[in-house]
Amino acid sequence: MSTNARIVAAIAYVPLLGWLLAPLLGRGNAFTRFHLRQSVGLIGFLLVVGLGWALVSFVVSLLIPYGFLIANALFSLVIAVLIFTVVVWVGGLLNAVRGRVALLPIFGATANRLPL
Repeated sequence: MSTNARIVAAIAYVPLLGWLLAPLLGRGNAFTRFHLRQSVGLIGFLLVVGLGWALVSFVVSLLIPYGFLIANALFSLVIAVLIFTVVVWVGGLLNAVRGRVALLPIFGATANRLPL
Protein backbone atom coordinates (compact mmCIF):
# COMPACT_ATOMS: atom_id res chain seq x y z
CA MET A 1 0.00 0.00 0.00
CA SER A 2 1.51 3.30 -1.04
CA THR A 3 1.80 6.18 1.39
CA ASN A 4 -0.13 8.42 -0.99
CA ALA A 5 -3.12 6.05 -1.05
CA ARG A 6 -3.14 5.84 2.76
CA ILE A 7 -3.06 9.63 3.11
CA VAL A 8 -5.87 10.13 0.60
CA ALA A 9 -7.92 7.41 2.35
CA ALA A 10 -7.40 9.24 5.67
CA ILE A 11 -8.49 12.51 4.04
CA ALA A 12 -11.72 10.73 3.03
CA TYR A 13 -12.72 10.67 6.71
CA VAL A 14 -13.01 14.47 6.79
CA PRO A 15 -16.69 15.18 6.06
CA LEU A 16 -17.52 17.30 3.01
CA LEU A 17 -14.01 18.54 2.18
CA GLY A 18 -12.53 15.05 2.26
CA TRP A 19 -15.47 13.68 0.31
CA LEU A 20 -14.69 16.14 -2.46
CA LEU A 21 -10.91 15.73 -2.42
CA ALA A 22 -10.61 11.96 -2.01
CA PRO A 23 -12.21 11.03 -5.35
CA LEU A 24 -10.05 13.61 -7.14
CA LEU A 25 -6.76 12.68 -5.48
CA GLY A 26 -7.31 8.91 -5.42
CA ARG A 27 -8.75 8.30 -8.87
CA GLY A 28 -9.16 4.62 -9.58
CA ASN A 29 -7.80 3.54 -6.20
CA ALA A 30 -10.03 0.86 -4.63
CA PHE A 31 -8.53 1.44 -1.18
CA THR A 32 -9.48 5.13 -1.23
CA ARG A 33 -12.97 4.37 -2.53
CA PHE A 34 -13.48 1.80 0.24
CA HIS A 35 -12.62 4.30 2.97
CA LEU A 36 -14.67 7.02 1.28
CA ARG A 37 -17.70 4.71 1.37
CA GLN A 38 -17.10 3.91 5.03
CA SER A 39 -16.83 7.60 5.89
CA VAL A 40 -20.02 8.54 4.04
CA GLY A 41 -21.82 5.61 5.67
CA LEU A 42 -20.63 6.70 9.12
CA ILE A 43 -21.90 10.26 8.75
CA GLY A 44 -25.09 8.99 7.11
CA PHE A 45 -25.69 6.70 10.09
CA LEU A 46 -25.23 9.65 12.46
CA LEU A 47 -27.65 11.79 10.43
CA VAL A 48 -30.30 9.05 10.33
CA VAL A 49 -30.09 8.59 14.10
CA GLY A 50 -30.30 12.33 14.74
CA LEU A 51 -33.20 12.89 12.36
CA GLY A 52 -34.97 9.80 13.67
CA TRP A 53 -34.70 11.13 17.22
CA ALA A 54 -36.02 14.53 16.13
CA LEU A 55 -39.02 12.95 14.39
CA VAL A 56 -39.84 10.62 17.29
CA SER A 57 -39.43 13.45 19.78
CA PHE A 58 -41.74 15.69 17.79
CA VAL A 59 -44.45 13.05 17.51
CA VAL A 60 -44.17 12.00 21.17
CA SER A 61 -44.29 15.60 22.31
CA LEU A 62 -47.47 16.20 20.32
CA LEU A 63 -49.32 13.03 21.28
CA ILE A 64 -48.39 12.45 24.92
CA PRO A 65 -48.76 14.97 27.72
CA TYR A 66 -45.30 15.64 29.13
CA GLY A 67 -43.90 13.76 26.15
CA PHE A 68 -41.01 16.19 26.04
CA LEU A 69 -39.64 14.34 29.10
CA ILE A 70 -39.56 11.13 27.10
CA ALA A 71 -37.94 12.98 24.20
CA ASN A 72 -35.27 14.36 26.51
CA ALA A 73 -34.62 10.90 27.93
CA LEU A 74 -34.24 9.53 24.40
CA PHE A 75 -31.62 12.17 23.73
CA SER A 76 -29.25 10.19 25.96
CA LEU A 77 -29.35 7.48 23.29
CA VAL A 78 -28.38 10.05 20.67
CA ILE A 79 -25.41 11.07 22.82
CA ALA A 80 -24.40 7.41 23.17
CA VAL A 81 -24.56 7.03 19.36
CA LEU A 82 -22.48 10.19 18.97
CA ILE A 83 -19.78 8.81 21.28
CA PHE A 84 -19.89 5.50 19.40
CA THR A 85 -19.56 7.37 16.10
CA VAL A 86 -16.49 9.28 17.30
CA VAL A 87 -14.82 6.04 18.41
CA VAL A 88 -15.64 4.32 15.12
CA TRP A 89 -14.48 7.38 13.15
CA VAL A 90 -11.09 7.27 14.90
CA GLY A 91 -10.90 3.52 14.23
CA GLY A 92 -11.65 4.00 10.54
CA LEU A 93 -9.10 6.80 10.30
CA LEU A 94 -6.46 4.60 11.94
CA ASN A 95 -7.34 1.75 9.56
CA ALA A 96 -6.82 4.10 6.61
CA VAL A 97 -3.47 5.35 7.90
CA ARG A 98 -2.29 1.80 8.63
CA GLY A 99 -3.37 0.56 5.21
CA ARG A 100 -6.03 -1.84 6.50
CA VAL A 101 -9.32 -2.70 4.85
CA ALA A 102 -11.84 -3.40 7.63
CA LEU A 103 -15.57 -2.78 7.64
CA LEU A 104 -16.82 -0.43 10.31
CA PRO A 105 -19.27 -2.01 12.77
CA ILE A 106 -23.07 -1.91 12.36
CA PHE A 107 -23.25 -0.08 8.99
CA GLY A 108 -19.94 -0.93 7.29
CA ALA A 109 -21.36 -3.65 5.04
CA THR A 110 -24.20 -1.39 3.91
CA ALA A 111 -21.83 1.54 3.37
CA ASN A 112 -19.57 -0.64 1.27
CA ARG A 113 -22.38 -1.04 -1.28
CA LEU A 114 -22.69 2.72 -1.86
CA PRO A 115 -22.10 3.63 -5.51
CA LEU A 116 -19.12 5.95 -4.97
